Amino acid sequence: MSILRIEGGRPLRGSVHIQGAKNSVLPILAATFLAQGECVIHNCPRLTDVAYTLAILEHLGCTVKREGETVTVNAAAPTCADVPDNLMREMRSSVVFLGPILGRMGRAELSYPGGCELGPRPIDLHLSALRVLGAEIQEQGGRLVCTGELTGGDVTLSLPSVGATENIMLSAVAAKGLTTITNAAREPEIIDLQNFLNTLGADVRGAGSSVIAIRGGAPLHGGEHTVIADRIVAATYLSAVAAAGGQGEVTGVDWRHLSTVTTVLAEAGCRVESTPDAISITAPGRLKAVRPIRTAPYPGFPTDAQAVVMAALCKAEGATVFSENMFDSRYRHVDELSRMGADIRVEGRVAVVYGVPRLSGAKVRSTDLRGGAALAVAAVGAQGETLLGGLKHIDRGYADLSADLRALGAKISRETPEDER
Repeated sequence: MSILRIEGGRPLRGSVHIQGAKNSVLPILAATFLAQGECVIHNCPRLTDVAYTLAILEHLGCTVKREGETVTVNAAAPTCADVPDNLMREMRSSVVFLGPILGRMGRAELSYPGGCELGPRPIDLHLSALRVLGAEIQEQGGRLVCTGELTGGDVTLSLPSVGATENIMLSAVAAKGLTTITNAAREPEIIDLQNFLNTLGADVRGAGSSVIAIRGGAPLHGGEHTVIADRIVAATYLSAVAAAGGQGEVTGVDWRHLSTVTTVLAEAGCRVESTPDAISITAPGRLKAVRPIRTAPYPGFPTDAQAVVMAALCKAEGATVFSENMFDSRYRHVDELSRMGADIRVEGRVAVVYGVPRLSGAKVRSTDLRGGAALAVAAVGAQGETLLGGLKHIDRGYADLSADLRALGAKISRETPEDER
């Protein structure tokens, strides 16, 4: 089983270019299934979630080719309308294929998706929205069978779900007529999906606001697109510098996409400077506690950044309160941070981080994607050696965490047993 060996307790200094956004590339790759021609996607990171997504496309009959960070997909001749259970179970984002398959094939069959265990994340919003657009959905033997010809409609979401917004957008471009999404998610990844769909000939407007309008029914052609940078990966590396001290820079990222995170780091005592495509950070010898951090839909503080920022604040002077408002089980990293000497009290959705003078290296294990990254952040700021296992979770969202942290000056290596190489 692969591990990361991290020797902490040394200030960081360096620069790293940020990979393409996981939460952007997955729906964009699903959208290629709607196109009649060839789609070329640049800045496509090498993630296990991306590999599973490409495997789904190949199963559906698409031709897929990867060269470096560029992926080419040709969905001109799809051969089936189902996704195997083994692929669905690997990632929760696989449900985003429901809309494109149904819209292109008139039928879609798949099982409930897998992914990180972060508490209940029902797909009811996805299914109810598809029903508004004319889909008939039945559950047969634990699988969802969706049929019907889609037509435009008005969909009002009870909460601004990113996944549901994406699935509705992908369904609506294939539906005849006008679809309006009210209370839509506003994340930058939604804007990126809109830009790609419009490149293919779709008519999607309003992404980034709470109302999105899609005029669908027109055939889509191929196109070329570059995926935006991953704001959560950028937040991870900024948090690592904050945890360890020193100076660092992340490049290729739009600072506006993570301004809530950089504001917290600045309040903690870091000097943060931004240019149109880079963010630099200089961290003090010790951070200080900040005002309560409450996760919320964009443009609020991102739930995906909660764990890495918490890890950075474990050594801050004073106490910081976190309120997790998005998921029920998003403090699973706390027990592992405690192994390193962190003092964190959790009750329900609230966690209070009492800053300690130092953390110590330990043998820890990631139980989910962002929690695993948080342990790496804590490790670079801890005294001594940390052995971090459970890398399959980290590999879902970080193309090469160890190489990126080395670029920032961390002493870190990935070790894989010979029988797994």
